[in-house]
Amino acid sequence: MFVRTIMQSKVSFVRPNTSVRAAAALMLDRDIGMLPVCENGKPVGVVTDRDLAIRLLSEVGQSGDQPVSAVMTPHVHFCRGNEDVVTIARMMGNNQVRRLLVCDADGTLTGVVSLGDIARDASEELAGQALGEIVESR
Repeated sequence: MFVRTIMQSKVSFVRPNTSVRAAAALMLDRDIGMLPVCENGKPVGVVTDRDLAIRLLSEVGQSGDQPVSAVMTPHVHFCRGNEDVVTIARMMGNNQVRRLLVCDADGTLTGVVSLGDIARDASEELAGQALGEIVESR
């Protein structure tokens, strides 16, 4: 089974200069915990609800008006739509991430695939194995 058959292709994203407040409001509105941060359609990072809590709220005096680029995770893990789900589940486990951005050959964002997508549409067992690797202390 290929990633493109289970990925979420309607993906909300923000730009690096989007305010943290606007990103949080979008997460709330869409009921999501992660947003890709893109420039010209290409991912330059991700911002998660955890990033907002840890990096923004932990520092006294930080403002919700600062840009997402100040709190985003700049290291983006991604895969391609034509990759096998088993391969990307291993990738998630090895990188200890629950979501991967899906990009085309030019690096443009085309979707997001999560452990939930794998469990729901491919294999609960495979998703469980990947989750075991993700939460394993290293």
